[in-house]
Order: sequence, then structure tokens, then C-alpha cells
Amino acid sequence: MKIGTKTFQSRLMLGTGKYRTTNDAIESIQKSDCEIVTVAIRRLPTNLQNDTTNFLNHLNWNKLWLLPNTAGSQTAEEAIRMAFLGQELACQIGQEDNFFVKLEVISDPRYLLPDPIGTLKAAEFLVKNNFTVLPYINADPMLALHLEDLGCATVMPLGSPIGSGQGLNNLSNIKIIIENSQVPVIVDAGIGNPSEAAAAMELGADGVLLNTAVAQATNPAQMAYAMNLSVKAGRLGYLSGPMKKKYYATASSPLTQISKLT
Repeated sequence: MKIGTKTFQSRLMLGTGKYRTTNDAIESIQKSDCEIVTVAIRRLPTNLQNDTTNFLNHLNWNKLWLLPNTAGSQTAEEAIRMAFLGQELACQIGQEDNFFVKLEVISDPRYLLPDPIGTLKAAEFLVKNNFTVLPYINADPMLALHLEDLGCATVMPLGSPIGSGQGLNNLSNIKIIIENSQVPVIVDAGIGNPSEAAAAMELGADGVLLNTAVAQATNPAQMAYAMNLSVKAGRLGYLSGPMKKKYYATASSPLTQISKLT
């Protein structure tokens, strides 16, 4: 999976919030086999190197790529400020060339739906300032095209509201986005089960980003491993070219080329 100028072997991205323990977070990231880890910039200390409590210092950043996200930003201006802080934090873990940002502009405190106008405004500014922008959006095919035209590296439509576990409620629109997009489509938010991650990949999505489904599972590390397998299975299923659905039955052992018994 190529995002901007970077190539990744894993198509699963994992978030770092809502885990019950630090060990759960670390083990889940390891078991998921992911390469991209997203972190809310607002939750991080200004100086990671002097912080002995943050679990990010226990991760191998030679194998992982930090995706700072602007969660909590209610305006484009806040998100832009967070993006620059995210780049500074990436430098602190030795990723000086990391200008990735998961762009979230959310002014709706109840349903946590992304603000399309604020997202467009922030994306335009950040792209012009050489950021690799991964915008989190509603499953709006036209908005996805506008963001692609601005130069965003991906589009990230939600499957359903953040942390809801409702699955792929926007299946038709996500399918349209995938068909129209010339950049990777990452399904982000709402997936609760491995079967839903596989379904997103079977549609042709390039990747899946998860957090709550893993962090709030009874066994987070085991769920992370299951999500890893489901994303791989879904991708293989998509590439295999599934059979076309029929509205009638066809025998798996047809009565042709069978010699008659005498």
C-alpha cells in the first residue's frame, strides 16, 4: 500500500486510545502486525524523550510509522496547529521526514461527525505546506473527490460513527468512493468485528483503521491478531475476483459430461 512516497506491507492501521492498560496497547500493536500507528497529538507530552510514562517510548519506531492525528480540533485552524505539533513529535522519535497527518476537524460534540468545510480548508493549507494529508471524512463521494483534487494522499471515509461498532452503515457510498478514487481509500471508524474489516477490504478498500474494536475487546491482543487476518483475507478475496451473485441455484456438480450407467 503506497501512501504519498511511503510504501507499507500491512493494510491495517491501529489507534492507541481507550486501552485499559499500557501492556494491552503495546501487545495489540505487536499482534496486529500493523506498520502505521495513529496517536492523538493532544494526548502527547510536548517532550517524549523526557517522559518515562508514555508507552510510545516502548515501541520500535524503526518498524512503525507515526501517524499523528488532530483529534479534538473543532476548527481548521486548530487542526493546522496540531499538524505542525505532530511533525515536531515525529522528529522526537527519529522520523524527521515524517509529515503524515490524519486530519480530523470535528465540531459536532454529540455524534462526532467530521466537518467537511473545515476539513477542506485545513487540507488545502497543509498540502501546500508539504504535509501528507489523510483526511477523515463522512462517506461523501463528492467530498472525497474534492480532497483528492487538493492533493490529499488518501481519503478516509467512516463506516459509521467513531467508536460505535455499528459496522459499515455507509456501504453504498464507500463503494462509490472506492470506484472513483485514484488515491488509497482507508475505511476509518465504526468497524467492530473482523468480519466487517474483511467486508471493507472485499469491497476494494486499500486499508482499514481501527481503535475501539481492538482496545475495548475482552482480549485486545487476540482481537488485533484477528483483525490482521481479516484484513489480509478480505484483500485476497478482492484480488481473487469473487464469483458473480446469482438469483437462482446452480449445481456444484452439474450433470454434464457424465457417462450413462448401463
